[in-house]
Amino acid sequence: MAALKEPVKIFIVQSLACRDTPQEVVDLVKQEYGIQISRSQCQAYDPTKYSGRNLSKKFVELFNKTRADFDAGLIDIPIANKHYRLKQYQKQLERNAKNTVMSLKILEQAAKDVGGQFTNRQEITGKDGEALQTTVVHATQDQVEAAVKKAQEEY
Repeated sequence: MAALKEPVKIFIVQSLACRDTPQEVVDLVKQEYGIQISRSQCQAYDPTKYSGRNLSKKFVELFNKTRADFDAGLIDIPIANKHYRLKQYQKQLERNAKNTVMSLKILEQAAKDVGGQFTNRQEITGKDGEALQTTVVHATQDQVEAAVKKAQEEY
């Protein structure tokens, strides 16, 4: 079992608090720090597990705070950030530089993302980008009822 330094322990606690599985955390620690740990060693940093029952108060508080922030949606999910996605597109583009078809698809995807095609935002304007012209009609209750009756008869 590898002796872990403070930053690695904090990383493990926060990753587990963000609901990553122990195996995912093991892989992340190997990737980020170059340290091989076991899943059981990783679980010792999760106070919700039996093996984490003796975790220090400092790490339990960090776990609980991180979990609360994560559940409240206060921790950014990288893929929701446009800059993160563009960075990933760039990495994929560099990896697939010799594959023309894949490169073009990546460029198209990035262009759509930058252009806002994947958002729900819509802007509605009138002719030449001017404001829409609206007309307000005032009608009495009798006029509304007559119009509804006429529409129902036609339908």
